[in-house]
Amino acid sequence: MPALPETHAIAVLTLTVIALFLFTRERIPLETSSLVVLVLLALGFEWFPYQDESGTLHAVDLFSGFGHEALVAVCGLMIVGHALVRTGALEPVGRLLSRTWAHSPQLSLLLTLVLAGLLSAFVNNTPIVVLLLPILISVSIRTGSSASGILMPMGLATLVGGMSTTIGTSTNLLVVSVASDLGLRRFGMFDFFIPAMIAGCFGYLYLWLIAPRLLPERETELTDTSPRIFSAQLKIVADSPAAGKPLSEALELTAGEMKVQRLQRGASILLPLPDVVLLADDLLSVRDTPAQLKEYEQVLGAALFSGDTAVDEEHPLEASDQQLAEIVVVQGSPLDNRTLNASRFSDRYQLVTLALHQAGSTLHTLRKNIGDERLRVGDILLVQGAREQIAELKRSGELLVLDATADLPSTARAPVALLIVALVIGSAALGLLPIAISAMAGALLMLLLGGLAWRDVSNALSSSVILIVVVSLALGMALTRTGATSWLAELYLALTDGLAPAFILSGLILLMALLTNIISNNAAAVIGTPVAISIAHGLGLPPEAFVLAVLFGANMSYATPMAYKTNLLVMNAGGYRFGDFVRIGLPLTLIMWLVLSWLLPALYGF
Repeated sequence: MPALPETHAIAVLTLTVIALFLFTRERIPLETSSLVVLVLLALGFEWFPYQDESGTLHAVDLFSGFGHEALVAVCGLMIVGHALVRTGALEPVGRLLSRTWAHSPQLSLLLTLVLAGLLSAFVNNTPIVVLLLPILISVSIRTGSSASGILMPMGLATLVGGMSTTIGTSTNLLVVSVASDLGLRRFGMFDFFIPAMIAGCFGYLYLWLIAPRLLPERETELTDTSPRIFSAQLKIVADSPAAGKPLSEALELTAGEMKVQRLQRGASILLPLPDVVLLADDLLSVRDTPAQLKEYEQVLGAALFSGDTAVDEEHPLEASDQQLAEIVVVQGSPLDNRTLNASRFSDRYQLVTLALHQAGSTLHTLRKNIGDERLRVGDILLVQGAREQIAELKRSGELLVLDATADLPSTARAPVALLIVALVIGSAALGLLPIAISAMAGALLMLLLGGLAWRDVSNALSSSVILIVVVSLALGMALTRTGATSWLAELYLALTDGLAPAFILSGLILLMALLTNIISNNAAAVIGTPVAISIAHGLGLPPEAFVLAVLFGANMSYATPMAYKTNLLVMNAGGYRFGDFVRIGLPLTLIMWLVLSWLLPALYGF
C-alpha cells in the first residue's frame, strides 16, 4: 500500500469526501454545497499556502473554473439548446414520431429510441426529453396504454446517445478539457463515437425489447386524487345563518377557506368587501371542488346553483369548457426554483393548480398551500383551465404541458434556430472553431436574429450546473497539484495488483458508474480524469483508454432518479418509483459496462 500523502493532499482529499457527501443531500441546494466547498478550499490555500516545483498554488487560482473553456462551452450549449425548445425547432421530429406511432407501436418505439440517442449526441438531452414527453404521453392516452412502458426507455436512450460525442453532455466536455489541460491530445468530436455506438446498440436493444416488459404499469398520483374545480353560485336564503351579517362573518363560518370572487345583488355587482352585509337572494360567486362547495352550502345554509339551475343529483356541477393538464417543471422554466405565488402563476396563465407532485412520492393537493412550495426540476403540477388557454400555453413553448393532444410549440424562428445549431456543431466537428467559441457565437446569433431574448438566456443557464463545474475543476486542480491524484492512482493499483490491465480498466468504469449514480456526474468525471491518467502512466498504457473509461462510466446515470435531471422529469411524468430505476437502470449499466470493458482494451491493444 502507498504511504500516506502530505498534509495538503490529505486535507484536499478530506474536503473532497465532504463535498461528495454534500452533493448527495437533497435538502441542501447543489449551488449552496458547491459554493461552501469552493470557499473552504480557497480559504484553506489562502491561510496555508502550498508550494511545489511549479511554484505557489494561489487561492485565487481555484476560481479559474469560472473562465474555463469547458464551462464557457457548457453555458453556450445550454443557451443554444434552450432556443430549440423556445422556438419549437424540433417540432418536425415530433410530428414524424407522432404519425408513426399510429401504424406500428413496436417499430415506433425503436425509432424513438434511436432518434432520441442520435439527437442527444449533438444537443443536450433535456430539450430532447422535453420534446418527446408530450408526444409519448399523448400516444399513450389515445391508445389507452400506460406511458410508463415507454417514458423511461426514452429518457435512458438520451443518456446512452449523449456519451458518443464531445458535446453530447457537459460531462464529456469536462473530461476532454481536463485531459487536455493535463497534456493529452485533445479528443475530436467523433474520436470515441464508434465504441460509444457499439455499446449503445446493445443498450438500445435492451431498452427496446426487454425494459418495457420489466416495467410495471404506473399511473401518476395526480389524476387519481385531485378533483376538478367548478364555478358556482351560493344563494343566500332568508333563514341562512349568514343573512344580515357582514361577509367577513360568513367567511369565518367556512374557516376562511371560501374565496368569494364577486357578489351579485339583483342586477348590481358589488365588490366582495369584508364589511358588505349579506341580504336574502344575494349570489356569491365561488370556485372550488364539489365537496368544498357542498360544505359551504351546508355551513351557510345557502342554495347551490350552477348558472340558473340548482345543483342536485339530477343536475350536477358542470365545467364543459374546462380541461385538465399537467405542467412539468424543467430547467429554464419560469417556475424553476420559484413558488407559484412568487411567479404569479394563476394570474399570469389563468389556470387553477389542483395538485403538486414532487420527486419521490410527495403529493400536495389544493388544500396544502401549494402556492408556497418551492418548485424543482421534475415537479409536476396538475392544473385546470379553459381549453383554449391550455392550448395557447402549449403552443407558446414557455412551459412543458402534458395533455391528450400532440400539439407542439412552433414559431417562425424555428428554421433559424436549427441553422444556428447546425453551424455550431458543424464548425466544431470540422475543427474550424473550438466548441467554446462556436457555442458562444451560436448564442450571440440566437440573440441577434430573434431566436432568444435575454430573459430566455438567463432561464437557460443553470446556476447548479455552473457552480458544480467550477467547484469540480477547483477540486481537480487542488488534487492534482498536491499529489493526491497520484496517491489515489497508486492506491487503486495496489488494490488491483495482479489483475490484467483490461480488468483494471473495467474496474475504473464500474467505479465511475457507481459514483455518478450517487453524486454529481460532473464531479465524478473531473476528479476521476487525473486519477485515470496517473493509473495509465503507472501501467505504461495509453492514457486515452483510461480517460474514456472515466467518461463512459460517468455517463452511466441510469440506476437512480437523482443521477441526472432528465431522470426526474420522466420519473414523475411516468409515475415511476425509485425501485423502477434500479430495476431498469442496473441491467443497462451492466450491459454497457461489460461491452465497454471488452471494447476499450481491444481498441487500444491491451
